Amino acid sequence: MNKIIITRMGGGILTALTNGLRVIQLNMEEGKSRSLLGNIYIGKVKNIVPNINAAFIDLGGGQTAYYSLTENRTHLFADGKQKRLCQGDEIIVQVSRDAVKTKDPVVTGCLSFAGRFCVVTAGRRQIGFSSKIPQGEWRQELRCLLGQEKADNLGVIVRTNAFHEDFSQILEEFTHLKEEYRRIVSDAAHRTCYTMLYEGIPSYLGSLRDTYRDFMEEIITDDKDIFHEIQEYLGRHQPEDQGKVRLYEDPLLPLSKLYSLEKAMDDALQRHVWLKSGGYLIIDVTEAMTVIDVNSGKYTGRKNLRDTIKKINLEAAVEVAYQLRLRNLSGIIVVDFIDMECSEDQEELMQLLSDCCKKDPIKTTVVDITMLGLVEITRKKTRKPFREQIEEGVHKT
Repeated sequence: MNKIIITRMGGGILTALTNGLRVIQLNMEEGKSRSLLGNIYIGKVKNIVPNINAAFIDLGGGQTAYYSLTENRTHLFADGKQKRLCQGDEIIVQVSRDAVKTKDPVVTGCLSFAGRFCVVTAGRRQIGFSSKIPQGEWRQELRCLLGQEKADNLGVIVRTNAFHEDFSQILEEFTHLKEEYRRIVSDAAHRTCYTMLYEGIPSYLGSLRDTYRDFMEEIITDDKDIFHEIQEYLGRHQPEDQGKVRLYEDPLLPLSKLYSLEKAMDDALQRHVWLKSGGYLIIDVTEAMTVIDVNSGKYTGRKNLRDTIKKINLEAAVEVAYQLRLRNLSGIIVVDFIDMECSEDQEELMQLLSDCCKKDPIKTTVVDITMLGLVEITRKKTRKPFREQIEEGVHKT
């Protein structure tokens, strides 16, 4: 069965997604200090830096955030007035990306509110659909209905989980998210600077909302407080999934041992990853990008050289896509596969890699092969890489 496992480990809360017996995704959230992702604040413009076309926003409590003026051409001023952005102005911003290493968190004025079926966006007025929802009558009919309900200053993105859902449920959620946006903007006019207007949900609840419905067959936790929180959340937002929640209560075998979560965590932190064929990957994460090197290793197949290289590279392509999701690696990823001279083999490799990356719920794009034979991949940045989540937790402990 496909399961979401939530348990407390090392002072934090670990969320693991399993596909059969294999853990395919990990996220560690600190028990005391939550991620800022999704939070909405009244921030103050600390300074504007013209040469990078950006501003830095003071969120209070010593936290500064990066605010791109290229992506944010209009601003949500707390007093509701429109004017030229200046130092000292108070604006409404949402954390769109967690702090990563030495980089500040990123904030945006294009507020977004995610539900199970759709995401309401302020500042982006289009009606969009998940790329996993095919073109057809269902999509066109929903587009027309949303167009009738959509406010002029808001947009909406229909998520994969909405496909084939009743239109009434999608529209009901859409209306609720619109009202949430209006309430927050209205409240801002009467609140002081640095106020948090909206708090994003914990990542373990976010995983329940964001996981594909067909994937999530069971939700297991061994913590009573988390169990009750999950039940309450699902009762309000996903009542159809309440029957999937189970409280694990076996004192003789901890949940983490039952699903080998310590081993999965250890594997996700290793630089060296073995392939079944005897080949292996070397994964190095730098400030600028992630570099993955594919090596033939112990493979001693009896096939000719071309077939040997092709077999290792195809196996490596599947493993690369898996490791990106398991470790939550994002940004620019460069993969150095073993050189292949045959263009047909290269095309087969790129197609397999693209197909595997499309299964990732976080947008992952296989860009191209460079002149040097390196494969470029990009993966959208949201939360911190798993290694950084663990390292920060250990440091604070």
